[in-house]
Amino acid sequence: MKIKEPVAPALPRLSHSDFISLEDEIIIEGIALTDQNLSYQDVRNLIIRECQFDKLVMNRNHLEQFECSNVIFRNCDFSNTEWIGASFHQVQFIQCKLTGTNFAESYLRDCLFEDCLADYASFSSTNQKVVHFKKTSLNQTEFVEVTWNNLLFDQCSLTGSSWFHTKLADLDLKQSTFEKIALSQEFMAGLKVTTEQAVTIAAGLGLIIE
Repeated sequence: MKIKEPVAPALPRLSHSDFISLEDEIIIEGIALTDQNLSYQDVRNLIIRECQFDKLVMNRNHLEQFECSNVIFRNCDFSNTEWIGASFHQVQFIQCKLTGTNFAESYLRDCLFEDCLADYASFSSTNQKVVHFKKTSLNQTEFVEVTWNNLLFDQCSLTGSSWFHTKLADLDLKQSTFEKIALSQEFMAGLKVTTEQAVTIAAGLGLIIE
């Protein structure tokens, strides 16, 4: 199966801003912002589109019904933020910290995660279409009950990740690494792995290889 590249964010000419505030039911659009801390906030129906953010910090936020489209996040920190049920369309996370971030039940289309730290993040029950993870640490992550199409992992670390009840046919993990991984045996058919990875998976299923 040929892997598609995510469509890059379409950004107009951006207006530079020194400060933004997060509020319920507002639209943040067409701005470039560097170095702001917006942590520990609870916001509903926030929309961000056609923006670029550098060194933005949003730790332990709860963003309900969050929508994000045509946005670049670079060197941002979203550790332990919850945006359950969010929508991400043509979004790039570049060198971002996503430790413990909760994407559960979100829709991701044409998204790129590159050189990110995303250990302990949850992507459970997400719908992912044309999503690429490149050079990203995804240890102890959850990919449970994921629906996907054109999902790529390139030079990622997936040790301790969980993939229960996710169909794995045509998913290629050969370019990534893991020391252990949790899979549902009934969904493993068609998963593409190296010989060494196959031995690791077999050991996790309790097989004794002599």
